[in-house]
Amino acid sequence: MSFTNNVNGTTSTDVLNSPFLKAIVLQIRGQDSYGVYRNWSDELILKPFIVSKQKKREISIEGEVDPVTQLRIMAFYRGIAVRIEQETGLLSQVVLDLNHEGFGWALVFSGRLLLVCKTLRDAHRFGFDSLEKLAEEGEKFVKSGVDLAKRFPEVGKI
Repeated sequence: MSFTNNVNGTTSTDVLNSPFLKAIVLQIRGQDSYGVYRNWSDELILKPFIVSKQKKREISIEGEVDPVTQLRIMAFYRGIAVRIEQETGLLSQVVLDLNHEGFGWALVFSGRLLLVCKTLRDAHRFGFDSLEKLAEEGEKFVKSGVDLAKRFPEVGKI
């Protein structure tokens, strides 16, 4: 199943072949101890990451961040860590620290080297406009992390 994106003419299968999106899908399926996502398509698994601007406005930022949203944020940054590992061979880890108001940090590190550091605001509304934006944003973080890892390989191995 594929559809054409009217904005730039790409098909969803082109986007779904993104190594970053495949890494996210693997992270989600890897955490699925009951096998719920085993038969789901990649597009269906990634659907919760797509949140329109209108839908974001409707999401209340009062109260605790939904555990499902926290897991989605963690899967996004774990996907980044996996892609950095694939590119550099350095074992990468993720730390996510969110307070009850939806503010916090997402860190991806390898050894003593901090590869990605992102301040999170309004985590309740975490999401992207499209699969293309999701892949683009993730690859941007991967590229900067790989650049740092290649610039300071000895620190990443400590």
